[in-house]
Amino acid sequence: MKQFMLVLAAAMASPILAQAHETNPGAVDCDSCEQWNVPVQPFKLYGNSWYVGVAGVSAVLVTGPQGHILLDGGLPQSAPLIEANIRALGFRMEDVKLILNSHAHWDHAGGIAALQRASGAAVLASASSARALQSGTNTLDDPQYQADPVVHVPKVAQVTLIKDGEVVKLGPLQLTAHMTPGHTTGGTTWTWQSCEAGRCRDIVYADSLNAYASGDFAFSGNGKTPDITASFRASIAKVAALPCDIMIPVHPGQVDLLEKAARRTASSDPLIDTGACRAYANAATAFLDKRLSKERAAK
Repeated sequence: MKQFMLVLAAAMASPILAQAHETNPGAVDCDSCEQWNVPVQPFKLYGNSWYVGVAGVSAVLVTGPQGHILLDGGLPQSAPLIEANIRALGFRMEDVKLILNSHAHWDHAGGIAALQRASGAAVLASASSARALQSGTNTLDDPQYQADPVVHVPKVAQVTLIKDGEVVKLGPLQLTAHMTPGHTTGGTTWTWQSCEAGRCRDIVYADSLNAYASGDFAFSGNGKTPDITASFRASIAKVAALPCDIMIPVHPGQVDLLEKAARRTASSDPLIDTGACRAYANAATAFLDKRLSKERAAK
C-alpha cells in the first residue's frame, strides 16, 4: 500500500477565506434536494470523527492536532450548513486542511468549492472525480451523465489526484483511499481508525454502490458504453471485505444512520455494527442484479 505524503504548502497556495453566510451560487433544485438539505445537529460518530452533514447527504469531519480532514461537501446549498456544523462543534473552519471526495455528483461535491474557499483546504479526489470537480458537471463516462439538461455546480479551482490504496496523512491522521467504481467511474470509499477511551474502531465512509443510470446507459454495455459489470462487482466485494466497525454511507438514510445515532445510550451504540459493510454490499448486489436483469430484458 502506497503512502501519500501531502505537501500542504504547495496544494494550498493563496487560499481565499470566505464566511459561512456567503451566498452560495449554483444551488441545485431537485425533487429530493429540499428534504436532503434539512439541517441536523452535528454529532460525534466515534473518537475524533464527527457527522457534520445534513439530513440526506453525509459529510464527516476527522479532527487532529495539526488540522482537520473533511469528507464531502453535500449540495451547493449544503456548504453553509456544513460550515456552521463544524463551528458549532467548536472547530475552526480555517483548521480544515484537506477536503476528500467520495464521488463528484452534485449532491456530494456541489458544496466543495465554497468549503475550499472558506477554509483554504486542499481538495483530493480520484482522476475521474477531479475532472468532474474542475468542470462543474458529470463526466461523459458517468452512468448518470445527461446531455440535456446538464447540471452545473461551482467549479473546484485545484484538485490533487489520489490513487487506489494511497494513504492521506495529516499529522497523526491517516485515511486510506479505496477506488470503488460503478456508481461513478471515480467512486472512492475512505477508511480510517478513530479511538476513544483506549479503544480504536475501523470506520468506513462508503461511497454509493447503487446501479443508477440516466438515458440509455447500460452497465452491461450496449455498443456505446463498455460492460462494467465485473469492475462494479469487484467494488462491491471490496467494500464487503473492509475492516468495518462503523459504516457511514454517503446518504445516511441508506442505513438509518441518524436514527441509530439518536438511539444511543451509555451502554449501547447502534452505530457500531461489524456486519454493516457486508449488509451494504449485499443490498448493492441485489440492486445491481435487478438492474442487469432489466438490461437483458431490453436487449
